[in-house]
Amino acid sequence: MKKYVIIVLAAVMAACTNERVNEEAEAKRVTFRMAGDMAFMPNTRASLQDVNMTDLWVFDYVDGTCVQSVHQASTDADFGAPSLLLTYGTHHVYFVASRGGSPTVNESGHTITWDTPRDTFWEDYEVDVSSSSSASHTVTMHRAATRLRVNIKDEVPAECAQLSLTPATWYAGLDYVSGLAVGGAAKEFTVTVPASYAGTSNQLSMTVYGLSDTDEWTSDVSLRALADDGEELGHVTIVAAPFKRNRATEYSGNLFNASGSIGVSLDDTWEQSYVGEW
Repeated sequence: MKKYVIIVLAAVMAACTNERVNEEAEAKRVTFRMAGDMAFMPNTRASLQDVNMTDLWVFDYVDGTCVQSVHQASTDADFGAPSLLLTYGTHHVYFVASRGGSPTVNESGHTITWDTPRDTFWEDYEVDVSSSSSASHTVTMHRAATRLRVNIKDEVPAECAQLSLTPATWYAGLDYVSGLAVGGAAKEFTVTVPASYAGTSNQLSMTVYGLSDTDEWTSDVSLRALADDGEELGHVTIVAAPFKRNRATEYSGNLFNASGSIGVSLDDTWEQSYVGEW
């Protein structure tokens, strides 16, 4: 009887060993290291930490199906160098890095949306995994965001307490499979104006980020200045402001003594900035 038990246990142990060997033979742990055009100037490499990214998501797809996902925060020791156990074969691994506020991930819709979108990078990385393939890959991520900056040229009155910037169409989300911007709708951004700006000229500005496709698109933009009691001190509308991925759009003009739209020119920052006046 004792001999029979020993034989059965030996058989079970052999089966477990073979299963573990087969699993290891059909998969490989792969580490990805993030790099990319993440600085404001083109063709400048930077790390996630260099541009203050707070989140990194990794989605591993095989034959169109998500088989695993990883989220890293900037406080994690391995932030920017995720390690995944990948089965042999072809994988599309989607990477999203961002410092946007209050992200919401929808894996069934393969989207990430932010209450406050900020600078964001994305990449679709294809990798073939085999026994002889590399266990380390460097992924070059690319900006998926656009940026709007407005600069107030005229003197700021003492009662100015808040700026409100509202694009009629603004994208606060990203489809991490296609890389396309999602969630286009009107979105209001507000900032408090410090008292130290009272009486200054050409110093008060406001910058907002959004997600964008690679093709140029346009949106009307409303800019208002408000007092503490909600009284409107100035209001201008920028008509058909153009936006594009990896390009900053910059406008300047008078807000408290608005005098209408003027010309447009181009200047370098990111790809090329769109610079105009209202």
